Amino acid sequence: MKIGIDVRLYGIKDRGIGRYTEKLITYLEKIDTQNEYFIFLRQDGFNDYQPQNKNFHKVLADYRPYSLKEQILFPCQLKKYKLNLVHFTHFNVPIFYGRSFIVTIHDLIITRFPESRKRSTTLPLPLYYLKLFFYNLVLKNALFKSKKILAVSQATKKEIVDLFGVDTSKISVIYEGVDQLPVSSYQSPILDSRFQILDSYFLYVGAAYPHKNLERLIIAFEKFIKNSDAPIGKKLKLVLVGKQDYFYQRIEELVEKLDIIGSVVFTGEVSDNNLASYYKHALFFIFPSLAEGFGLPVLEALNHGLAVASSSVYSLPEVLGRAAYYFDPHEIDDIAKAIETMATDDKLRNDLKKEGIEQVKKFSWQKLAQETLEIYKRL
Repeated sequence: MKIGIDVRLYGIKDRGIGRYTEKLITYLEKIDTQNEYFIFLRQDGFNDYQPQNKNFHKVLADYRPYSLKEQILFPCQLKKYKLNLVHFTHFNVPIFYGRSFIVTIHDLIITRFPESRKRSTTLPLPLYYLKLFFYNLVLKNALFKSKKILAVSQATKKEIVDLFGVDTSKISVIYEGVDQLPVSSYQSPILDSRFQILDSYFLYVGAAYPHKNLERLIIAFEKFIKNSDAPIGKKLKLVLVGKQDYFYQRIEELVEKLDIIGSVVFTGEVSDNNLASYYKHALFFIFPSLAEGFGLPVLEALNHGLAVASSSVYSLPEVLGRAAYYFDPHEIDDIAKAIETMATDDKLRNDLKKEGIEQVKKFSWQKLAQETLEIYKRL
């Protein structure tokens, strides 16, 4: 069987979806020696991927996601390879592609919160609403023309059914994963030398889009700093790891306005090795998101032996189980209480770490690849 996989979003630079596509290909190479694969990449990821299996061939498909070229030229390229099946790893399926395909849906945040996402754009409003119209058109095409839909969580599956009326039998839930680390690796002396993070810090990893809820996190942290009587209250830092962009710039401006510049560290984009060291040295991890299709950073935090404080919405309780201290992400006081509790309660953090070691065993990239391969075979 000839299978095409669209991985134009590839690697850590493309955040969660990029990590998903990178690991899917890596583990498919290890477990499938029968089928022939054509891996479609953009120029900026083309050299990052080097096939390790002779049945895997990389193909340059330098069409920017959500572009007109993607819709018109990409389907023509796909048809040339006479593929039995194409796996689009994001919803942006070309409308004019008429052969068999499956699609992975990571979340429906834009559909669920269009007004919130409006705050996430620098486009003029007329252009934003035009973009939203085409987003819905492309999404519906992907959902209803696909042979199968892969959802990354039960929460995402429920949203697909609730919002679009898709038959539940068409949707398979396949969880994302981690490369599980031995417990002995949880402590490391390495830390990014660009930053002097002394004493204790807690950590957030991810983008700064409005639904990530960093504004409330910053306000809650400022409240904690001013009101906490605990010794750690004046020395605790918040480290934010994420690519610097317009949205992080707004968070930096809020930090300046609240006059807590010395307590918040913005690392910008970091390498995998430095990211691992940030995870390993943090006192705890916090994830205040208002909506997540899966929430890969919380799983990576558990994998590095971190105690996690998480918002209590969408897929996050599904992924974290009992391995988190939950808070209401809409309530600043509740976020501030979570910071205080996690920073001062050693027993709670240790208990959550133990729960996390067991919880993370339920997820692996190899399992994701195996379950995805079974879908390919059935189709």
